Amino acid sequence: MMTRRQALKSTAVASLAAAALPGAIAQTPPAAAQPAPFSLPALPYAFDALEPHIDARTMEIHHGKHHKAYVDNLNKAMASRPIVGGNLTIEGLLQNLEPLPDNIRSAVRNNGGGHYNHSLFWQLMKKNGGGEPKAELAKAIEAGFGNFADFKTKFTEAATKVFGSGWAWLVLHQGKLAIESAPNQDSPLSSGKTPLLGLDVWEHAYYLKYQNKRADYIAAWWNVVNWDFVAERFAKLK
Repeated sequence: MMTRRQALKSTAVASLAAAALPGAIAQTPPAAAQPAPFSLPALPYAFDALEPHIDARTMEIHHGKHHKAYVDNLNKAMASRPIVGGNLTIEGLLQNLEPLPDNIRSAVRNNGGGHYNHSLFWQLMKKNGGGEPKAELAKAIEAGFGNFADFKTKFTEAATKVFGSGWAWLVLHQGKLAIESAPNQDSPLSSGKTPLLGLDVWEHAYYLKYQNKRADYIAAWWNVVNWDFVAERFAKLK
């Protein structure tokens, strides 16, 4: 019977002999995992900054759970697609969905849209926001919709009439402003338009505070709109 010491010695000798054989397969450490291309951005304000219009608990769950899930699922979808050049952007993905493989296109559209839409949405709000836009944006809204009050009415109507889950958007397309709605997490970028202002009307955005009263949530949201950010965005994009 072979002792334990003899067995260990025999295994070591066999390993050395195998390594010396021509064509022996070298044992290499596994390749380092590729870093996830997308990450959850930090909120630009505290969870309770938008109180009393949007409550802190909703913001905490909306950002830390819902938005994070979109980022995680987007990274999972992209794990099967090699990233070339390191210049991958969420805008580039959403503007060029068709070249993506069939098995990940829907996941990128849904989760990539969720990531982009929310990343923009957080910046479109601020503490002590609301009021009306100024400068060139104000003039463009007046030219496109008559006046700010009419624009607000039309945007509110678009947000109210979204069936199920989706968004209302003020977009810039071919130099003109337009109001539109979109289902789920579809982004205006995917249809060649640039979003300026967006309102999330998924129930997770308001249900803890407003329950089924979407109209009350929309009315309250106007008090936190960051018109300075929207105006700066318009000026750059125009």
